[in-house]
Amino acid sequence: MKGIVRFSLLVLVSGALFVGCSTGPKIVGQAPSGLPSFFKEIAPFTVTDSVGVDYVMPFQGGFNVPRPQFADIDGDGDPDMFIQEESGRIKHFENVGVAGKPLFQWKSDAYKDLTIGEWYRVVDLDDDGDMDILTEERFSYIRYYRNEGDRTSPKFVVAVDTLLDATGTPIFADRQNIPQIVDIDCDGLLDLFIGRVTGTISHYESVGYDEDRVPRFRFVSDRWEDIEIIGQNVSRHGANTMNFADIDQDNDLDLFWGDFFEAGVLLIRNQGTCGAPSLRSEPINFPLNNPVKTSGYNAPVVLDLDGDGDLDMVFGVLGGAFNANSTTRDNLYYLEQTDPGHFEVRTMRFVYDIDAGSESVVKLADLDGDGDLDLIVANKIEPSNQKTSLMFVFENIGTKQLAAFRYKETMDLTSTYHQSPAIADLDADGDLDMLVGKWNKEIAYFKNTGSATNYSFEEVNPVYEALSRGQNAVPALVDIDADGDLDLFVGEASGSMNYYLNAGTAQSAKYELVSDTFLDIDTGRRSFPTFADIDQDGDYDLILGTELDGLILYLNEGTAAVADFQLFGPMAVDVQAISAPEFADIDGDGDLDLFVGGSSGGIVFFRNGK
Repeated sequence: MKGIVRFSLLVLVSGALFVGCSTGPKIVGQAPSGLPSFFKEIAPFTVTDSVGVDYVMPFQGGFNVPRPQFADIDGDGDPDMFIQEESGRIKHFENVGVAGKPLFQWKSDAYKDLTIGEWYRVVDLDDDGDMDILTEERFSYIRYYRNEGDRTSPKFVVAVDTLLDATGTPIFADRQNIPQIVDIDCDGLLDLFIGRVTGTISHYESVGYDEDRVPRFRFVSDRWEDIEIIGQNVSRHGANTMNFADIDQDNDLDLFWGDFFEAGVLLIRNQGTCGAPSLRSEPINFPLNNPVKTSGYNAPVVLDLDGDGDLDMVFGVLGGAFNANSTTRDNLYYLEQTDPGHFEVRTMRFVYDIDAGSESVVKLADLDGDGDLDLIVANKIEPSNQKTSLMFVFENIGTKQLAAFRYKETMDLTSTYHQSPAIADLDADGDLDMLVGKWNKEIAYFKNTGSATNYSFEEVNPVYEALSRGQNAVPALVDIDADGDLDLFVGEASGSMNYYLNAGTAQSAKYELVSDTFLDIDTGRRSFPTFADIDQDGDYDLILGTELDGLILYLNEGTAAVADFQLFGPMAVDVQAISAPEFADIDGDGDLDLFVGGSSGGIVFFRNGK
């Protein structure tokens, strides 16, 4: 019988808890024995860019809005790196280099599993010689994690979930602004500075600690130093970040400011002294020799990164008023101070990984017919050409057992947004063709007019299929009924899924819509279907990428010819929002490994540990 797909809930009775999602109820279940375990790897094989430079962390996952900080969290004398990319958690990169030559190694996507809201600060708040952490407590208050370990082995506990001022009133901090804590007046007590969306700075001064050694801050002013930042070329204030450092080496702290309505980083010099600061000078664009300009809302950190005795700068671009789409790839700057007051931009991608921009979709296919899998990465909007999205092709120059990818070319097949490819031999002529989903609900068909070893894609039909409703078409091709031809499933923006039966042949497909609400799936928003035999029972299972609920697994409890999909629940892999999965045996060991695109534009890789 052709095209029959049944559905029921598979309720399991013991084992691990799987978090519920919008596709169905919470399920307590134990994975069938055939289900694999997946382990994240950052650099499992070599990947080189267009000029032959190796990506240092190719499968780190990309950045859109990196908020960096540096602190010696392990007491080994060098600065480790923390980056917040997503709400609620921070990434940790350990510095495993030597003095003057930092080398950062990924350690965690969720440092110590701390809940950090929209911002964080790493600082020794209780003056005991180790680093504590301040974070946003929803909504717009301040949580204090005290380090109850030591300099080399931190252990964080919540000291208070809402920091109070000296009168016992909760301190309010706008959640889109990143505060700063320093001893601005050299009195041995920390000062707390909170930027406001009005462009002003609120100042709180430490008055010591309460009986639980929690710091208390006395409110001083809502207009510290009468500073009021107005965005460049616009009379507006916005979300902001700040950092203090003695950039001119005159023994007092200067102020660096990033603002939503400011394309660069502003410097306000301290013209006073350490004991009597005065920051009433006009803001100037930094650095003086060649001011940087981005899409705005820059988050600066100033430190001596290269150990040469002067201060350098690392800043993340959060994307402000000057076209945030243009900085979804080049957004983590490193500026080296080469001479006093002279800074050079060394890189705009301090953590060098595969990054297509935003909302990446990854596919593996043997495009050149050499027996190994090549890598294709598509994006939402191309930062360098915002009239389209693009696909980046990385040729596998390694082997089936030991992959090595090298950038080959960029494809702009349809000049539209959200290109999402499905790659297969659609006409049974021995080479790979392509369906490309678009943002506007359409799916285009590209025939390979080259050969199995030398591909050339030519558009045959720009509207090969079109969704009956919804947008952001995400096609997936699979022979779901084992009749020798490819059927079509399509995810979309509303979170539903479409099923088209191939009523034609392997040589000449004819797709008929069976359901535009397949299995009544509803992820809330966005669905990215793929099919793989996860449990190794000889039929295809359905794995669905979602916007917020990770990867949802539907096990096929039927057969290869008569599918019976049953909801199992979220897979135990840590993925980004807008997750787009792809399974492939990249190491030739007979099991399926996992590649996942996502909101930050990169790729995350999980090896199958069986």
